[in-house]
Amino acid sequence: MAATFISSNSIATTLRISASKSQVAIAKGVKEATTGRLDDVGKELGALTGRNVTLRAELQEIDKLVDTNVLVGARLEVAQERLSQTIEIAQNFQKDLLAARNSANGGGIIAQSATSNLESLLATLNVSMDGQFLFGGINSSQEPMTPYENGSATKTAIDAAFTAEFGFAPGAAGAESILPADMETFLDNAFATEFADPAWGTNWSVASDQVMRSRISTTQTIDSSASANDVAFRKLAMAYTMLSGLGVEQMNQTTFQTITDKALLLVAGAVADLASVGARLGTSQEQTTNATSRLKVQSDIVIKQVNAMENVDPEEASVRVTSLRNQLEMSHALTAQIQRLSILNYL
Repeated sequence: MAATFISSNSIATTLRISASKSQVAIAKGVKEATTGRLDDVGKELGALTGRNVTLRAELQEIDKLVDTNVLVGARLEVAQERLSQTIEIAQNFQKDLLAARNSANGGGIIAQSATSNLESLLATLNVSMDGQFLFGGINSSQEPMTPYENGSATKTAIDAAFTAEFGFAPGAAGAESILPADMETFLDNAFATEFADPAWGTNWSVASDQVMRSRISTTQTIDSSASANDVAFRKLAMAYTMLSGLGVEQMNQTTFQTITDKALLLVAGAVADLASVGARLGTSQEQTTNATSRLKVQSDIVIKQVNAMENVDPEEASVRVTSLRNQLEMSHALTAQIQRLSILNYL
């Protein structure tokens, strides 16, 4: 028999290797006792590793959808708030129109209100959140609406249409001579054309007709925005513009009443259409909320499956660490004793 198998050096080497393995096992046990999770999931699960990876990927996808739904829900909520404000303003404007219709100075009073309301409408349609314009449709990176002000494409086009129809600019002294029938013809034709395509897309809006769609679950997508090109917003813009941009202050009472009656019909139609837009967004809100609830339930199920595969009992791991440390101390003690042995002591 070779001497190396019974030498003190061979025994000490064996003990050192055992101690090294014990230290690795202790480090592993300490980690598992601290985290409550397998130290090396892939090594421990073996053939089940693929299933674990699949569950982890599914859980990550669920978490992404939940986070996305939070943003979608926030955008829808802001859009709904702005729609509610727009409807309220329009309904108040209806009351102002009815009061101004038979007033001696109704044109001057309602023109100021219409100007303010038009500015509010355009500001609402240009509202943004997290760098995205909520009423831009899929063109959410660009402010959708052009302001109505001196020099703007919108005002220039309206003024040009009015001048071509009547021979003078809005607000000129000759406006008092405009007949109701002539004004009605203008409103139904040349003026209305400015709020229909292609003029609307050229002068007023760069929004897309196609609204944004968002995936709220693995199998469901929804419309998550509205477009400034919706007929409801065109009707309101038309009503506010005809009372703020055509110089109604200079017109005779009968012609002013013709414009007022037309505006009342437009606003009433716009309020009904806005309610429909709000209903669509409300449906999307409800679908998003329900989808998020289902995703959270699904997430809990997947987490339980992952935990069942990856988790360890921290108490058992602690006991294992204690046992390994005792073995390591004993190994160190034996190694020290063996290293003190010498054949010279027996010669």
